[in-house]
Amino acid sequence: MAAADSPSAALRRHDLCSRGIRLAGKMRSDVVDLLDTYVERQGLDASASVAVVEGVPAAAVERWDEQTGTQRLLENLAAYRAFRALLAQMLEEQREQLGEADAALGRALAAVLLQVSAFAYHLEELLRLESRGPPSEEGAGPPPAPHLGLFERKLRGLGVLRELAQWAVRSARDLRQLAKPSPGSSSAPGPAESP
Repeated sequence: MAAADSPSAALRRHDLCSRGIRLAGKMRSDVVDLLDTYVERQGLDASASVAVVEGVPAAAVERWDEQTGTQRLLENLAAYRAFRALLAQMLEEQREQLGEADAALGRALAAVLLQVSAFAYHLEELLRLESRGPPSEEGAGPPPAPHLGLFERKLRGLGVLRELAQWAVRSARDLRQLAKPSPGSSSAPGPAESP
């Protein structure tokens, strides 16, 4: 993290983290609204139990406080790249299923997909600043969409949106942690920080 040592790089990182926190907050708000619309339009029960969805990375992590900033960014980037592909699948399925009959749901899905893509790009910018370019996307996509019945696809979509909302919370937390000054960047020694 040599780039993070200069004052201008530290300011740039703090600015990118602050903007990322705002983006994550907006995305979470929009995903929660989309979840409500999705449940209503798909005829689902909001409290429906959804099994772990293949290809959906889990936001929960053990030993979160032991992760480096780069590890946090890489995990976030992998998650949002997967969500980008999963949301694109959902959007296509929704168009096939409903056509233009439910344009509001399609627009809301497309808007969240755009936010996820923008957030992935934002994370790539942070990785470049950390002197580590983003990893290649080759072979990084989710598994091919399984052949599911209509109800199973609806439940999978519900699971994707719920986990995306959790990721937005985790991303804001990760970026807050990353925005903190690194231990070697100040001249005065400080106490060890814990999340």
